[in-house]
Amino acid sequence: MIRPVCRKLIGSKFWKTQFFCPRFCHQVTYKKTPSMWKTTLDSFNSRSLHVSSRILQTETTKSESKTETVTEDKELDATNKKEDKSTIVSKMKTYMLKRRDYTKKYTDNNTITAVRAMQEYMLPPSDLEELRQIRVRSPYASNAPIHVYLERDVEKKAIEVWGSKEALERERKRLKRLEVKRRQKLQFPMSQSDNGPVMSQYKGLLSGGPGRVVAFAAAANGLICFFKLGCFLSTGSASMFSETLHSLADTCNQLLLLWGINESLKKADEEHPYGFGNMRHIMSLISGVGIFCIGCGASIYHGIQVLLHPASGLEIGNMMSFSVLLGAAVMESASLALAVNETRRNAKKYELSFWEYVKESRDPSTNVVLLEDSAAVMGVGIAGSAIALTYYTGNVLFDAVGSIMIGGLLGGVATFLVTSNANALIGRSIPPSRLEELQEMLEDDAVIRGVYDVKATQLSSEEFKFKAEIDFDGREITRAYLASVDMENMLQEIHAVQTLEELEILISRYGEHVIDTLGVHVDRIESELKKKNPDLRHIDLEVL
Repeated sequence: MIRPVCRKLIGSKFWKTQFFCPRFCHQVTYKKTPSMWKTTLDSFNSRSLHVSSRILQTETTKSESKTETVTEDKELDATNKKEDKSTIVSKMKTYMLKRRDYTKKYTDNNTITAVRAMQEYMLPPSDLEELRQIRVRSPYASNAPIHVYLERDVEKKAIEVWGSKEALERERKRLKRLEVKRRQKLQFPMSQSDNGPVMSQYKGLLSGGPGRVVAFAAAANGLICFFKLGCFLSTGSASMFSETLHSLADTCNQLLLLWGINESLKKADEEHPYGFGNMRHIMSLISGVGIFCIGCGASIYHGIQVLLHPASGLEIGNMMSFSVLLGAAVMESASLALAVNETRRNAKKYELSFWEYVKESRDPSTNVVLLEDSAAVMGVGIAGSAIALTYYTGNVLFDAVGSIMIGGLLGGVATFLVTSNANALIGRSIPPSRLEELQEMLEDDAVIRGVYDVKATQLSSEEFKFKAEIDFDGREITRAYLASVDMENMLQEIHAVQTLEELEILISRYGEHVIDTLGVHVDRIESELKKKNPDLRHIDLEVL
């Protein structure tokens, strides 16, 4: 740019002179006449300086622009790298989920056992031999792995055997109707229960502690009721009438308890998966209501009637009355002693005091006998005292008051039985100390990080169920699985992966094994809990 400008300013007859050009960093020779020297030189210097400044300014701008461009390029490269990485992850997620819409029904991977395949699809074992078997972990911790079939394979085979899906459905409905009729016939068996021979069940009823206690109490109270009734008919004593009703109520209630204990011995079935253990509480509750209505209500009513309309000419106190009361006291005391011994033995078993065991109503049948016999012994004492006072004073007021006191005693026993058994039927929790012990056992396990929402409910007097939300340590579960595999072989498989499809297959295979390992540890934990707590019937461990 300098050379064209300089040549335009000078001609052929100009003197030579030299100027330094900052743009090209070398000397330039120009010719000028003396007269033109000063003017040309000033003009040239001003234009040269102006052009040079413009050149320098342009170069500075280019340099700055170049720096900014380099910075922008670096930022763009970083952004592109991030976009490439996110794009890869997005593509991976899209690929992994492209066949799964979790909002829709998906049953292609459902499996069923051979028994279900034969029952639900009416296939003989020979047809199942042609299908592919899958070896899975047994749902029962103590059993070996089992083999199952893909349900879609079984259904396809069933349609092939039966000709069409409609024919298969018709056969299913026909078999279902036959099953309903069979169950209706077995609903009230005469000589055979759902769980075995009737005599075997009764033998188990009388061999247990509660059954033996209740059976002895029922026999004793039945005999006492017979003698008290004869004494009342001969004397007309209000107190003896109350004692007769008391013994009658006790006999009926204890027969109900025997039935409840017998029902509670049945094993769980499809309609009652948690068993029949609560039948003891149900019968004890009915027993409490019976004591309140028959024993308490009738005794208080009869006593009030005697107070309002006292009878005369009755020989209330005689040798027969005192003899019957003495015999009743002896028999009731024997039954009470048997109930007390059984309660002490069970309280020691559960590491509870005698009264704590009674209050919690762990064994409602024995509880009823214990409280009824206690009330019976005290009732005999009240009746004997009332009859003796009436005999020596001739005032039937004492006899009427004795009847009302016996009725009040029975009312207190009935109220306790109703409230304690109602609480048990609602679903009472186990003692807090034991709940904390179960939670601590879980928290001490290596594969568990946290235990939340712990609950335990009594199913019956001898069983309870336990539920907790478990936060498993995924790394520990993975380590437990990796300890059982060949790590070198796994590394080779990882290096051999070339495509996303191969990666998905590899991750899915190892992921399934990790889940199986989690199931193994859940079974182990449940087994340890049941081993240390024999009365723990059901365990629900929910994975967070």
